[in-house]
Amino acid sequence: MEELLIGIDWSHEHYDVAILAINGAILTEFRINNTAPDLKQLKEKIAKFAVPPECCLVGIETHHNILFDFLLSCQYQVYVIAPNVVNSSRGRFSASGAHTDRTDARLIGDLLRTDRQRFSPWRPDSPLLNQIKLKLNHIDNLTKTTIQHANRLEAILLRVYPQPLQTFSKLAKPIAMHFLLAYPTAATLKKLSKDEFRKFCRDHHCHPAAWIRNWYAALQQPTPEADPLLAEAYSGEIAFLAGLLLSLIEEKKRAVDEAHALFLQHPDQAIFASLPGAGLVLRPKLLALFGEDRQRFPSPQAVRQLAGTCPVTKQSGKKKQILFRKACNRDYRDTMQQYAMVSVQQADWAAAYYKAAKARGHYKNSAFRCLANRWVGVIWKMWQTSQPYNEAYHMQQIRKHRPSTD
Repeated sequence: MEELLIGIDWSHEHYDVAILAINGAILTEFRINNTAPDLKQLKEKIAKFAVPPECCLVGIETHHNILFDFLLSCQYQVYVIAPNVVNSSRGRFSASGAHTDRTDARLIGDLLRTDRQRFSPWRPDSPLLNQIKLKLNHIDNLTKTTIQHANRLEAILLRVYPQPLQTFSKLAKPIAMHFLLAYPTAATLKKLSKDEFRKFCRDHHCHPAAWIRNWYAALQQPTPEADPLLAEAYSGEIAFLAGLLLSLIEEKKRAVDEAHALFLQHPDQAIFASLPGAGLVLRPKLLALFGEDRQRFPSPQAVRQLAGTCPVTKQSGKKKQILFRKACNRDYRDTMQQYAMVSVQQADWAAAYYKAAKARGHYKNSAFRCLANRWVGVIWKMWQTSQPYNEAYHMQQIRKHRPSTD
């Protein structure tokens, strides 16, 4: 059955559309706005060619907009083509590299004609996995925002009120924020008695007597006094940041609990829950990384390339270079690197692999990346076979494939 090729160049204001025949001939080109009537108009213009929706191939550079959701709802085959692929292909139509939104739409459609084997049609995740991904994005944003405001608060405290920094090992903790809300200046701290501090700690569920004693002693350590007017001027911002951070911490805890509850409902949860060292956030993150479509990653190497755990080899004649892979999905890289770091505490073979990489001359991050590369292969096999992690089986496989020392 004849196919229709549709290239779309998008922006926040409008979309440029090029519809091509299978031989590359341009059938029509037009621009629409990001409105419901215009999206309906797009569907109507495609329908005029009397091609079934499943034979309408649409190329677009992103899956993070409402147009993408609309295209999927129309039952079209949608291909997400990375912007760097489009950029590197512009020489097909212009030796100078000149381009417009209109020519980019035409190029995207033509890429579906000439390079379709390089791309895979988008298969949407289940509603449950989409919910998990949204929760994880929320958690990541909360983490970044918390770090940003905690750094600002720490800078202010170092300037006018260093005692809390000497007392609490981690500033972005609920008890530290409650303390700053109750005692936002060094002047209010001077009035704090040991009995009052003991009551404060117990009111906030901190009971160990040794902790209370050590914390109070740290608060009483003499420090240089800041300008009283400056300290008073900062007190309002200290209280504001403490309240803001407290709400961020509480919201993140709620989001983590919700993400974990959703994760437990997923059919593949047993696979990722079995990974040694993976906690409440890393388990759903690893699930989101691999997804549900087993055809998306036909080999572990496909995941390794996307996550940037494997290096790039460049060879020309006798010259050969092995380089760090910069072009990758940073979220995937961070997730695999984080998991490699925690796995050395729970899996003996992972700890041994990390130490061996360090012994070969790798720096810390490089050694963890090597371990992450190994873990990708292990997790990919678990994911493909729907089998949970088995430490004894994995150690058996390591011994089986280890070179003989005889």
